[in-house]
Amino acid sequence: ENRHQDIHLYVNSPGGSVTATLAIYDTMQFLECNVATYCVGLAASGGAVLVAGGAAGKRFILPHAKMMIHQPYGQVGGQVSDIEIQAQEILQTRETLNKILAAHTGQTEEQIGKDTERDRYLSPIQAKEYGLIDEIVVPKKKPQAVTQEAKDAAGKK
Repeated sequence: ENRHQDIHLYVNSPGGSVTATLAIYDTMQFLECNVATYCVGLAASGGAVLVAGGAAGKRFILPHAKMMIHQPYGQVGGQVSDIEIQAQEILQTRETLNKILAAHTGQTEEQIGKDTERDRYLSPIQAKEYGLIDEIVVPKKKPQAVTQEAKDAAGKK
């Protein structure tokens, strides 16, 4: 309805297709409104890219969630020429993902490359220090329900 109202995207994902990740990421960047992102549970691989790609100042993680970054996986097969083509594509994809993470975290592309050589899991504090998210969401204390017994006791005073 309102093209300028924030969209809230909750991510709990082990990752998946790089093509799908980049399609969602590009859409998030294209929209006129801000996209606030929330890591709930696990945001791994492409899920981490989506959380990090949220609007600056509006990237959140829950206290017991985790994030994981790594280089893209590739399954290559076929003729040697096909393997070369697929390998080149995977390398270009890795470079693209490193640029995206660098743009949103403040880390250099070189640092991202080193840090994603293997699976790197980050706690909420580590994710914030790394620049993947802006804030750790701390649950607000809920008001205690007032029982009839408590009401009766208060009325007698």
